[in-house]
Amino acid sequence: MKRPLIGLNCDFRGANQGTPAYCYLAAGYFDAIANAGGIPVLVPPMSDHESLCHILDTLDGFVLVGGADLDPRNDGYMLHSSVRPMESRREEFDRRLAQEVSNRRMSLMAIGVGLQLINIIEGGNLFYHIPIDVPHAIPHRDPHDPNHRHSLIVESDSILGRVYGEGEIRVTSRHHMAIDRLADAFKVTARCQDGIIEGIESASDDWFVVGCQFHPESPAASALDIRIFEEFVDGVVRFANQPMLAAA
Repeated sequence: MKRPLIGLNCDFRGANQGTPAYCYLAAGYFDAIANAGGIPVLVPPMSDHESLCHILDTLDGFVLVGGADLDPRNDGYMLHSSVRPMESRREEFDRRLAQEVSNRRMSLMAIGVGLQLINIIEGGNLFYHIPIDVPHAIPHRDPHDPNHRHSLIVESDSILGRVYGEGEIRVTSRHHMAIDRLADAFKVTARCQDGIIEGIESASDDWFVVGCQFHPESPAASALDIRIFEEFVDGVVRFANQPMLAAA
């Protein structure tokens, strides 16, 4: 069986004081896909929607990667002082990309801001700063420790449940935004003890989705964390081999 082609969006840094613009991606993402049996295909933030659609036509699945913050003003909210928006070129592209992935019901893994974005695309919304919006919440990031970890409770009947088993787990966390209202397209598969949503899946059989607010691609990730990518790549292959289900 051929190895599935898995697209990954990229981060972007604009030109600054003589330094050219860069498109880049943390190696943890594409290494994890490759090690799980997929072939990673990096997709830069492009303006031509027809070209984007042509690329998606060739792919078997997609990973929406983490990054800086979404700009609340793009969804009708005020910009909080804690928000550090990603480059506008990346966000504009990511929104078109996520909408196209949603329209196609393309097999999807969404991590960090990628999870937040697909929730918005499907009609949900966000907490824009957890310490203010959820005052009782535990710390979900440590500015002095990029490998900050906290515990989660995972639903046993889920993809994450197959990876971790029952009980409490610990994951790498570095976010201050999170899902508030979950879109109807999804169901919760993991929460922090403070109630913050940390894992989601599709609520229907016609779309294969696994989403993590935490970072299984992180250098501090455990062997169990990496297995989420294996579940995703295996799921992409299984779903592609069920044409009647995929077309339902």
